[in-house]
Amino acid sequence: MLESAKISFNNILEKILPADGSLMFKKAIWLTLQEVPLNRAFFFDNLAKYIQENALYEEDSNKTWTYQLIVGTDGSHIFKGGIGFSLVVDPTGRLWRAATLEDFETTYTVTINSCEIATMTPIYVNMKEYVASFYLSDFS
Repeated sequence: MLESAKISFNNILEKILPADGSLMFKKAIWLTLQEVPLNRAFFFDNLAKYIQENALYEEDSNKTWTYQLIVGTDGSHIFKGGIGFSLVVDPTGRLWRAATLEDFETTYTVTINSCEIATMTPIYVNMKEYVASFYLSDFS
């Protein structure tokens, strides 16, 4: 990453300083929606890594927030969370909230020792789109 981009991104990270993971995630969505659409998947991935490493949970110090990044069959970026929901950045940069089981056609690779996701195809008609106007009262 270029030095000027690092400085700029560090300024952005200050906006989601370590706090409750749910609040950090909400702020990350809002900040991502401010980004140029074609940069959003990369931008959110960096915020998600930061959240994964720094989120605090006052009610449960053992709680963590994790995700797995999967590239969808349509070129989307699927941030598969650990509790049944995913955030999807579609190829045009739109953000979607998806139920991990219901909102994808998923294939698996099954071996004697494991069952891993092979492909995920988003079904956008089932998903809820994240829009910046939803967050205006919280972060503007």
